[in-house]
Amino acid sequence: MAVEIAEEHPLTPDLSLLFERHTADMHADTPPESIHMMDKSALAAPGIRFFVLRDGGQPLAMGAYKRIDATHAEIKSMHVLSEARGRGLSKAMLDHLIAAARTDGFLRLSLETGVQPTFIAARALYDRAGFVECPPFEGYWDDPNSIFMTKMLA
Repeated sequence: MAVEIAEEHPLTPDLSLLFERHTADMHADTPPESIHMMDKSALAAPGIRFFVLRDGGQPLAMGAYKRIDATHAEIKSMHVLSEARGRGLSKAMLDHLIAAARTDGFLRLSLETGVQPTFIAARALYDRAGFVECPPFEGYWDDPNSIFMTKMLA
């Protein structure tokens, strides 16, 4: 796998397809009130690190994390283009996010994902990486369409 993961600005023009597909997937079978994704402008805010996985310069995946407090961050906007799935890119991006969060001194990394069938593969990925279910955190509520997961990094 000759891929590179680097921190980038979410408003980079060639990332449009990633954001379009991510948005479409989030709206495919999740009720609007349960969609917790951040758009690309929101991902450009301070306290968020945004990464892109490229193969031969082509953006195939993205992922970010948002600072909650000095020891806790949240994964946001993990997405791999459907035509690039099955190559281990989701695991590569998740491993990169975990390593970067550790380097930044976070002791805990959490996430919100959906309960719908669309999210089965994502939940399995997070489970294999050591994330466990947890109660809602930082502004979330007990949403029947959401599953909350966390992983201690220390």
